[in-house]
Amino acid sequence: MARCTAPSRGHRTASGAADCPACGGRFRGYRAYSSYSPPAPSYSSGNGGTWSGGGGSGSSARPKWSRAGSSVFYTPAEVTALTPIRESVEKRPPLPTRRDVFLCHAWDDRQGAAKELHDLLEARKVTVWFSEKDVVLGTPLLREIDKGLANSRVGIVLVTPSFLERIKGAGIAEKELSALLARDQLVPIIHNTTYEALRDVSPLLGSRSGLSTKENSMADVAAKLAELVAP
Repeated sequence: MARCTAPSRGHRTASGAADCPACGGRFRGYRAYSSYSPPAPSYSSGNGGTWSGGGGSGSSARPKWSRAGSSVFYTPAEVTALTPIRESVEKRPPLPTRRDVFLCHAWDDRQGAAKELHDLLEARKVTVWFSEKDVVLGTPLLREIDKGLANSRVGIVLVTPSFLERIKGAGIAEKELSALLARDQLVPIIHNTTYEALRDVSPLLGSRSGLSTKENSMADVAAKLAELVAP
């Protein structure tokens, strides 16, 4: 039977205890167990979502409107930005004549990024007011825009380099933007530009938080918008 070496050598250190023929196995097991680190706790976001306490850029949130089993993940900042929009959406229930989304964009983007976002949203069963299909040739453009804004639950602004140039020139995009800024249901989508560039041109719109294709693909943006306006 192995004899404990504590009376002669002592167990003052973990290594000394581990070398003991009688006690070493128990202490070696303890040392292995003590290397275990508990999982990071989760914290409530305070605005309808939760996120991991592990920190870093990989932290994600689950907003209260996201359905169980959804594969869409949000940053805590996105949940904070979108929660007031969702609350406004819930106060404006769907109507047969009402669109889910009004898409504000620059003319130069109508066959590019704006159409891509429109198609992705419609593929997710989101109804979209889009000037390329909703403005009939020969009808007053501004009147049709007014009707589209009035009958949409959420306004999204696709902010691109072309859009920034257009609102500098006080064109149609600038008029749409002015009407959207007067409402609470407005989500900027930053694409191929930055919030800093937007704030230089439109401080009011730049003060609104939204989504960016720098952190999300356009498909991810569409998925988040679809969840945002879902019944």
